[in-house]
Amino acid sequence: MVSLSRQLAQWVVGLRYDDLAPAVVDRAKGITLHSLASVLLGSQTASGHQAVQLMTTEESGVSHGATVMVDGTTVTKGGAAFANAEMAMSGGKLDSFRMLTHPGTSILPGAFVAAETAGASGREFLTGVAAGYEVMERLASDFIPTVMALGFHAGPVFGIFGPAVAAAKILNLTEDQVNNTIALCVHLAAGNLEGPRSGGRALREGAAVRNAMLAVALAQMGHVAGETCLEGDAGFYHAYTGNNQGRLTYSFVGDTQTSLDKITTGLGQDWMFLATLYRIYSTAGYNIAHVDVTAQLCTEHNIRYEDVERVEVVVNWLETQYPSPAFPSRREDGEARAGGTKYYTAYGVCQRGFPVLRSQQMGAADSAGDPPEVLELMHRVTIIPSHEMTLFGPRITIYTKDGKSYTKQATGREFMWDFDEESRRIRDVIPGLPIPAAQFEDIIATCLNLDRQDRADDLIQLTIKQG
Repeated sequence: MVSLSRQLAQWVVGLRYDDLAPAVVDRAKGITLHSLASVLLGSQTASGHQAVQLMTTEESGVSHGATVMVDGTTVTKGGAAFANAEMAMSGGKLDSFRMLTHPGTSILPGAFVAAETAGASGREFLTGVAAGYEVMERLASDFIPTVMALGFHAGPVFGIFGPAVAAAKILNLTEDQVNNTIALCVHLAAGNLEGPRSGGRALREGAAVRNAMLAVALAQMGHVAGETCLEGDAGFYHAYTGNNQGRLTYSFVGDTQTSLDKITTGLGQDWMFLATLYRIYSTAGYNIAHVDVTAQLCTEHNIRYEDVERVEVVVNWLETQYPSPAFPSRREDGEARAGGTKYYTAYGVCQRGFPVLRSQQMGAADSAGDPPEVLELMHRVTIIPSHEMTLFGPRITIYTKDGKSYTKQATGREFMWDFDEESRRIRDVIPGLPIPAAQFEDIIATCLNLDRQDRADDLIQLTIKQG
């Protein structure tokens, strides 16, 4: 039997730009733009500053490293990947895959390091990004809630594979080297839930992508890491899900049995990458539909705040117990609070949207400037958990004071849009960026035409304020 990592390596090495469906190319351009916007925003946050200061203080003066975005300093490849990932995470404009992973926060920083190192073209960059997303998301898809239930954080645990594969592809590694890169990621994968539960801040995708760069470097130098590190009896799935037989503790869809064979079924034909969505609002991903879908329902039926008696929302049960029912740090079906799901539903009713530049690190203290009707209405919103609802697909019913009710069922795909829609909506961040609006427009145009760019790393320079 060909090992799982070997099957993935063979596909990665054989993948060509011309194999990518137009929708895949479009999504790769869009998530690149989304990530760069988040890096720019995150460069101004305390955690973004901390990451950049750590790397530039410890590693400045490197002659053959990579560039810290926005800042422009050259540090080690792992250091640049770490700082850029930390800025992307703290900027809040993340992508999301199955609620609990944010692939772009690690894949894009790793891909840019590789592109800068290799002088890669836009097409080579896009191919590597698509490969990284597809491998990471296939490895993660069915297993995310089970990994979380064991106390690991699925974001960084799976987040190491995407940037490693993207970088390996962009650097043109051989099949054996890619196979060893994936196996080395098993040794280096890490992430835990207890820190935030006990008053700390998690070390997440920044550490994952830094370890990914180590895995790639070791594989390039000939490190042989093993053949069955994913599916073996003591391998990745045994360690992080408790078994290598596909038995699940929790599931988004209620099915607690899957198969490792599904990971490579339809590889290169059925693109899981296209299930990646844009988190345009800086909040937990499961909240974003509560803003837009509620706003659409109110617009369609001309429902105003003054008309509303109460709101009921049926959601996927895992969206009510973050990050896992095994270790819930917050319950969205409990008391209403600023920054909770009921709050965002109320915002959709009262404001028909939510401020795109609002920080993701918000709480009751940040609600002082909120419209009073939002803070009042959120106490009349009821969240109902369901084992049958799709992720990010709430069913929202508004009961009005005249005895009528209006319902809208989300699909879970509302935020899986094309590049044109991404570029339209992401422009709302421009007033908060550390670069001029015209320079961000250059970033948008370069991403749009990335498949015609000789150097993908021109985008890195466009994050640095000119002059």
